[in-house]
Amino acid sequence: MARYIGPKSRIARKFGEAIFGPDKVLAKKNYPPGQHGQGRRKKTSEYGIQLREKQKAKYTYGVLEKQFRNLYEKAQRTKGVTGEVLLQLLESRLDNIVYRLGLSPTRSGARQLVSHKHITVDGKVVNIASYHVRASQVIAVREKDKSMEVIGAALNGFNHSKYPWIEWNAASMSGTYLHIPEREDIPENIKEQLIVELYSK
Repeated sequence: MARYIGPKSRIARKFGEAIFGPDKVLAKKNYPPGQHGQGRRKKTSEYGIQLREKQKAKYTYGVLEKQFRNLYEKAQRTKGVTGEVLLQLLESRLDNIVYRLGLSPTRSGARQLVSHKHITVDGKVVNIASYHVRASQVIAVREKDKSMEVIGAALNGFNHSKYPWIEWNAASMSGTYLHIPEREDIPENIKEQLIVELYSK
């Protein structure tokens, strides 16, 4: 299963945001990586700005180039504003829903929970991170895995109310994907219109 396995702090410093979660390195070195990171930076072209935004979205959601392109093409075919639909498709991935439910502090950790068969969808084990979750489907921790320390630690103190499109049931350690999130509810700092402009060239 393809995924990005390179240096994450370096990427976070490139964008100046903790896109992979809390990062001690970014807090200490809040400038781009490389020997010229603290020097004067040349002006970025319009294409460069658009490409940077696409790269940020890819790294944020842990999607590789081909997957991202396929999602964009699907968003184009779907009724609605292409950029918003693209983000909604990314938000509907199973690994992202597991992350939003607080079962893992990072998307990469959530992806691992899915691929190791710790997660069920409507009672059936699903180990495909890119699985498209639909409204009203129930995502839960597999019964025999509910006592896992890593999941308990992630859930401790997690605020589920910040994502209105997901309903959490603590007793059953499950969450219901109520509906597709509106753009204003998606907290990621991504300018999706720039991505649309890039692919439209």
